[in-house]
Amino acid sequence: MKLLVKFNLLYVLVMALGIGTSAVITRNLLQAQAQDEVVNNARLLIDKANAVRSYTAGQIQGLLETQMKYEFLPQSVPSYSAVEVLGTLKTKYPDFFYKEATLNPTNPRDRAVGWEVDVVNQFRSDTGRKEFIGQRDTPAGPSLYVARPLQITNPACLQCHSSVEAAPKTMIERYGTANGFGWQLNEVVGAQIVSVPLAVPLKRAEQSFTVFMGSLVGVFVVVGIVLNLMIWLVVVRPVSRLSELADRVSQGDLNAPEFPAGGSDEIGVLAQSFSRMRTSVVQAMKMLEA
Repeated sequence: MKLLVKFNLLYVLVMALGIGTSAVITRNLLQAQAQDEVVNNARLLIDKANAVRSYTAGQIQGLLETQMKYEFLPQSVPSYSAVEVLGTLKTKYPDFFYKEATLNPTNPRDRAVGWEVDVVNQFRSDTGRKEFIGQRDTPAGPSLYVARPLQITNPACLQCHSSVEAAPKTMIERYGTANGFGWQLNEVVGAQIVSVPLAVPLKRAEQSFTVFMGSLVGVFVVVGIVLNLMIWLVVVRPVSRLSELADRVSQGDLNAPEFPAGGSDEIGVLAQSFSRMRTSVVQAMKMLEA
């Protein structure tokens, strides 16, 4: 087997191991980064929802206080405003979903269902937990979600949710007396949940992975071609010429040309040694002829 073939076989083996290792590490890293990006975006949406809640409670409720005596306006409820504002984002970002899932809500659209109940109960069983990140299976594929607890820390909330008797009459006229009452101070009543299908970040990660691996394979191929040319010019060609001259001298061809022994590298040293050997052989053969 020729030297260049051996080198290429070894190079292909090393390239395959390098690409395989890089593929595993890169895929896992890109997928993790994609999920981290989604989690950070989800946290940003929850923070935005909390900002809307604070704005509604601090500035809107007071402005609507008089109207609320005659008609209940849900726009004065912090949770309603947050859901409405983030709901408008869904038209531009349809993959993101926000809900304030509540076990016993006043507004039926906020009622926790299915897996949302499990998330709320986890916060209720561990009141010290401030965030929960998980995955769930959906008909469209796996989905990633970030949840934070909705805990009653403001006594003002109990004016509408402690009992039917304490609640505003206009609110009872709108939503009835069946739901949204019996809340306690410091009780976890629900969870803010932002959910997004994992197919979205994983698709971006897969595209980045494909581009990176294609570039990596291209670099390996170019490097392999350059190395082949260098080895052929620097090693294979001079060694082949030396081998041919050595074969001619060994067969008694005294007219074989000398090999130009240029350079001080290993090939140059080998050429110098061959020249000395050739001179010694020629002298020995002339002495035998004499």
